[in-house]
Parts: sequence; structure tokens; C-alpha cells
Amino acid sequence: MLKKVLPLFLLAALAVGLVGCSTTNSAQAAAPTTDAFYGGRGYGRGGPQGGGAVAPQEDFGSSALSLPASDLSDEEAQGLLYMREEEKLAHDVYITLYNQWHSQIFSNISRSEQMHMDMVLGLIEKYGLDDPAAGKGLGEFTNPELQALYDKLVAQGSQSLADALKVGAAIEEIDILDLQSRLAQTDNADIQQVYQNLMAGSENHLRAFTRTLEAETGETYQPQYLSQDAYDAIISSAPSFGGGYGGGRGRGGCDH
Repeated sequence: MLKKVLPLFLLAALAVGLVGCSTTNSAQAAAPTTDAFYGGRGYGRGGPQGGGAVAPQEDFGSSALSLPASDLSDEEAQGLLYMREEEKLAHDVYITLYNQWHSQIFSNISRSEQMHMDMVLGLIEKYGLDDPAAGKGLGEFTNPELQALYDKLVAQGSQSLADALKVGAAIEEIDILDLQSRLAQTDNADIQQVYQNLMAGSENHLRAFTRTLEAETGETYQPQYLSQDAYDAIISSAPSFGGGYGGGRGRGGCDH
């Protein structure tokens, strides 16, 4: 099983760095399609024009999979299944909003979310669980709560570009809080490592969405789920690179 899932994580280390820098419409950036995102796992470097990626110094996804498997509690198993679909929710919302608003940040971050999905899938396969996202198309979920949340967020993000950017930030807030809860429920080192790196990615994405909102609209984002203190701490901190990451700048010329 390890040999089967390990290669997909050769690309996963880009996940915490791949965020959108260019937020203007671009005729050069084609809208991503469902087939492009569900036809395979992971992505190569870069992405649609206007983005960029931090060059990884260590493949944290494969290093997590190389750790010995531990006993998996029902709570830990349910956490993996939930986080697989929650990362899919972020990915699918961003694809949908990119296709509507053509703001590059949604395209770039959706690619990062695909890598997040792949990291969790590696653990699901490692522990012999059934993938809840298998056979599900764009905007389709096994978990009814996540299905309802997807529908709600897409409706909100369809009202204006500002609302869409606020939806992106809200998704990252939710993801951070859920990852914090799931981390408290596990003592498995491989799961902890993946969750910690997903959280680093979500913090980067939150900073990117809020920065873009202010640049595009002049509006200062107000946290919807995190406490003000927790939000301020994330926004004021340096970009996170997760386990094994060093500093660097993406080819798009912005901090990730």
C-alpha cells in the first residue's frame, strides 16, 4: 500500500505554498475544468499564470506516509474521512467561484486544495479506509453537512467578487478550527504531521484571501469563525511553510 500512494506526495509539498497573487482577470488563464482536477492526483509546479509556488525542501507528505502505522481509533478514522471531504469542499468552491469571477486567486488555491485532498487520501489508503470522495463530482459530497455548507457558500460567493473572497477566507477559518479539533483527537504521528501541514496551508490561504480582499475592494476582512485574537495572530505572522519547509519566494513574486 505504501508503494502505491507514495508517488502522489512527490507533488504534495507544494500545497502550503501555492496561493494566488494575481487577482485580476486574465485572458491568458483558462478556467480549470472538472476533468482537469478529477482526472488525476496532484499537480506539477506553477499553475495558471499569475501564481507561483514555494520550492519545497522536503516532501512532508511522503515522510508522513513513511512513519509506522499506529492503531486507528474510530474518532481518528472519522476525522480522516471528514477532512478528506472538507478539503474537497474548499477545492470545489474555489473552482466554482473561479469559473464565475475569473479571479486568479481561486484557481491557484484550488490547486493547493487538491494537494491537501491527496495528502489525506494517502492516509485513508494507508489505513485501509473507504474514500468518501470516490466517484463524487464537483460539488458532490457524502457528508450531508458538507453538502449543505458547499451549497450555502457557493450561493454567498456568487453575489459579488468581494463576497466570494470573504467566502474563501471563511472556508480557511473553518478548516483551521476543524484541524485544531482533529489534532487534539489523535496521537498518531503520521496524521499529526499531515494535519499540521494542512493547517500551515490554510493559514497561508487565509492571509492571501484577506490581503486580496483589501487590495481589490479596500475592505478589511472581519473574522467569521475564529476569535479576533486568533485571527490577528495568524494575519500578523510570517507565511507558514509546514514541516520541512524553508523560506523562499514563488515565481509569481509574492510571499507564500
